[in-house]
Amino acid sequence: MSLLSQSVVLLASAVIAVPLLKHFGLASVLGYLAAGVAIGPWGLGLIGDPSAILHATEFGVVLLLFIIGLELQPSRLWVLRRAVFGLGGAQVLLTSTALALIGWLLGLDTTAAIVAGLALSLSSTAFVLQMLAEKNQLTSRHGRDGFAVLLFQDLAVIPLLAILPLLSPATSAVSRPSAWVSIGAVLAVVVGGRYLLRPAFALVARAKSHEIFVMATLLLVMAMAWGMEAAGLSMSLGAFLAGVLLADSEYRHELEANIEPFKGVLLGLFFVAVGMAANLGLLRAQPLVVLGLALGLMLLKALLLYLIGRVVGLDGPAGRRLAIYLAQGGEFAFVLLAVAVSQQLLDTPTAELLTMTVTLSMALTPLFVSVHERWIAPKLERKPPREFDQIEAEQHRVIIAGFGRFGQIVARVLRTRKIAVTVLEANPEQVDFVRRFGSRVYYGDASRVELLRAAGADKAEVLVLAIDEVEASIKAAETARRHFPQLKIYARARNRFHYYRLRDLGVDVVTRETFAASLELAGDVLAGLGSSRAIVDETLTAFRQHDEALLERQYAVHHDETQLLQTARDAMAELEALFESDSHSEVKTQPTSPPN
Repeated sequence: MSLLSQSVVLLASAVIAVPLLKHFGLASVLGYLAAGVAIGPWGLGLIGDPSAILHATEFGVVLLLFIIGLELQPSRLWVLRRAVFGLGGAQVLLTSTALALIGWLLGLDTTAAIVAGLALSLSSTAFVLQMLAEKNQLTSRHGRDGFAVLLFQDLAVIPLLAILPLLSPATSAVSRPSAWVSIGAVLAVVVGGRYLLRPAFALVARAKSHEIFVMATLLLVMAMAWGMEAAGLSMSLGAFLAGVLLADSEYRHELEANIEPFKGVLLGLFFVAVGMAANLGLLRAQPLVVLGLALGLMLLKALLLYLIGRVVGLDGPAGRRLAIYLAQGGEFAFVLLAVAVSQQLLDTPTAELLTMTVTLSMALTPLFVSVHERWIAPKLERKPPREFDQIEAEQHRVIIAGFGRFGQIVARVLRTRKIAVTVLEANPEQVDFVRRFGSRVYYGDASRVELLRAAGADKAEVLVLAIDEVEASIKAAETARRHFPQLKIYARARNRFHYYRLRDLGVDVVTRETFAASLELAGDVLAGLGSSRAIVDETLTAFRQHDEALLERQYAVHHDETQLLQTARDAMAELEALFESDSHSEVKTQPTSPPN
């Protein structure tokens, strides 16, 4: 098969497999691995030599480490130093030691056991961060600590890739570089990069050619990788150092944007090649062995992560989630295992077995996370419902239900006029947060008639409904209108349909939360484009009057979708005609220029 046809097959398999697996909630890495399995020797057999593809796509790993270096700003690393080097260092050290000991007891020689332990101690950065982001847990305690562990693992890959060639029995004593040569090469890169890279990129930037800047970026990465390889060190180490040297430069974002497409494609194809090289015969011949190794790996890593997390202060739920999310093997395990085989530190059958173990552990992780969130966490983390607050016997003229962004502004304005308010909020976290700033807020559900009565609704004059959730707002309005008809209700509407439902309940005044702010911003835009203040005010006034009239017309027919849509179309045509007639009248009244 020609190079062009192989490229077509590789790209087509990735384009089909990755979106398909992501549709089912699985990570992109698994999609690439599945694509490789499908077209490799154990699948359709479309490409018969995965080793050649694997070698050609290893440059994607080099580009990945360059981007990791770019993102590793020293100031950011210093802020995270305790979590990164404390928690992350403890995880890699303890996990790799335990796994190496197990490998040695199972018959591996010392070097092979250490390499296997280090490779299996790493988790999948792309995999874990994607799952945390999808569940909005990146900013949680276990999300932040998980990120710190992953960052240390990424950093640990650099020296590991540099050390493996030095340990290789395939490298003779004559060809193996001395420690002084290695140190000299690294110092040359650091010193030369520090004083030459920025001036060089400043010179390239003056050309104002995007293509030349992209070429210069690729040249930098390839030259650094080639220099490290020539010194007998890892190509990835040179790329990483280049990224670190430019992490605080003004060109960092441009460099990252230039490299990202090449990195993404080559790294994806690298994982496709790993999938092609995966020996599925092992899974078919020894399914219990492979499954047992995968489950054993995940159990050991999860146990150690949980214990380390509890030591550094994580509570039970956060410790469990940290353990479950990071229990799998990672993409860098494929890289280290491939390098270990090429350097004769691991034999091919052992590397293939470990590759299958890592792949299966990654495939099982979403299942375990789902089981934990659906079945285990609700039982272990069940808390008794918090009792609503006892409201003091205070009679205030105004009750505000909902103390988020909207309700807080209303309350602050009223307090400037010495108007006391009783505030109700149904989110206990929001109540606790606001109380820390000295505001008196009561925890309770404003749709409960007993709570409204305790808040003085039978004596109050005004109820302000500033509740975020539409259904909760409607329920509170129904309760207040039914049991306290003397209350004048002022309500916030999230959208037009919320407005209609509040009007149906007889709410006195309904304000659309974004309408006034949107009009104000539109006026600023018009002024910025050169319109006079008079034109801006006239335009906004006309639009406000027209939209409020339209809202009333639509409210009358909002139960009939056909009439509602026709009303909207008619109103837009009327508005355009209105502004068009105003524009013609302005042109007619402007003085004409004298003839030449």
